[in-house]
Amino acid sequence: MHVTLLPFGSAGDVLPFLWLGRQLRARGHEVTVVSACVFAEAAVAAGFAFVPLGRPEDFDGFIADPQIWKLGAGTKKVFQFAGAAAATYAEAIETLAASGRRPDLLLAPCTAFGARLARESLGIPLVTVHLQPAVFVSAHELPVLLPGMELVNRLPLWLRRLLVRVPNPADRYAGPAVAALCRSRGLTPPRSLWWDWGNSPDGVLALFPEWFARPQPDWPQPLRQWDFPLEDLASERPLDPALTTFLEAGVAPVVFTPGSANIQARRFFEVALAAVRETGLRAVFVTRAPEQLPADLPDSVHAVTYAPFSPLLRRAAAFVHHGGIGTLSQGFAAGLPQIVMPMAHDQPDNAYRLVRLGAGLSLPPRRFTPERLAAALIACRDDTALRAAAQACARRLQERPDPAALVDWLEARSLRQIGSDDSRLGV
Repeated sequence: MHVTLLPFGSAGDVLPFLWLGRQLRARGHEVTVVSACVFAEAAVAAGFAFVPLGRPEDFDGFIADPQIWKLGAGTKKVFQFAGAAAATYAEAIETLAASGRRPDLLLAPCTAFGARLARESLGIPLVTVHLQPAVFVSAHELPVLLPGMELVNRLPLWLRRLLVRVPNPADRYAGPAVAALCRSRGLTPPRSLWWDWGNSPDGVLALFPEWFARPQPDWPQPLRQWDFPLEDLASERPLDPALTTFLEAGVAPVVFTPGSANIQARRFFEVALAAVRETGLRAVFVTRAPEQLPADLPDSVHAVTYAPFSPLLRRAAAFVHHGGIGTLSQGFAAGLPQIVMPMAHDQPDNAYRLVRLGAGLSLPPRRFTPERLAAALIACRDDTALRAAAQACARRLQERPDPAALVDWLEARSLRQIGSDDSRLGV
């Protein structure tokens, strides 16, 4: 069959879809990736057909906005961008279908609203792929998206059920654009973009393990929960020789990254440099925008624009990052104590789950100071309980489920027949 993958977001959102593509291609299926044009090289290197969306400056302009890294404002910006991009996604699928390469199955996150529109207008089965538990807005376990929000889960269940139905940012910021797009295709817009279109009735795939987030009674069905993909393009992009030389020249360093899309991280690296100087630790700074690094880094700090985390973290002492789910999962796989500076989106919830597992620490931006970071780095080095919990996570990830069963499930989703009665209702 022809499977079309439609990731939305930064590298941490795209790489898990490339992992899915590898599993499908190994079974003999044709795979096409539809995403921002900046990911063309990665997709083609992995062996997939690629359909670019927009121009490089569209993605660069989006990540250049400092508001995307702020609580509340970041969510608004993401959904506004997702609403505007819905037409581009839908047109890409329609073009494939018109050219004789009609997909048999679509795999997309809930924010790729054009994929759901294509399901309704063209009748192509769709599996919604969730990479992080924060997307499941469950009354039984509300995601911790704001400081102190974990206390809400102590409220009575009936009250939490009311709270999850308050107005949501998807409807407010993406809803109008998607509704207009639906009407242009002769479709009735969904009553609620989030609740009616957030999860496909053909299937929902959760790419994180139960030990990280247990399924809840109100999660959508049919649901398949799997494991972290742990894709980092290590086979296509090995460690840089200069980085390898640095790793071999001394004790294991601390790895710092603020996220692949974060070009607003000057303070992150300034604090990191002050903390490693205070503690005497070596460090690797990973950023696609090296201009935000402090000038005149010491010999004990090595900077790279990209490094696959799976081989790098095996040679590291600790991991400090923003809390993106893909980055967090690589830290788990390496068995490293982690320090997360959560800023927005799913990051606070991911950090909360890390701390709950006992495998790391959380320092929100206002607490991310040289003194506190230095103390946290010492804890990562000396706290035996912290290190033991991190290593326990790594052992869990060594028992990987067979991807063949996941591909079987996806193949079954592609056989679903979407009738005319449900393909135009918008629900």
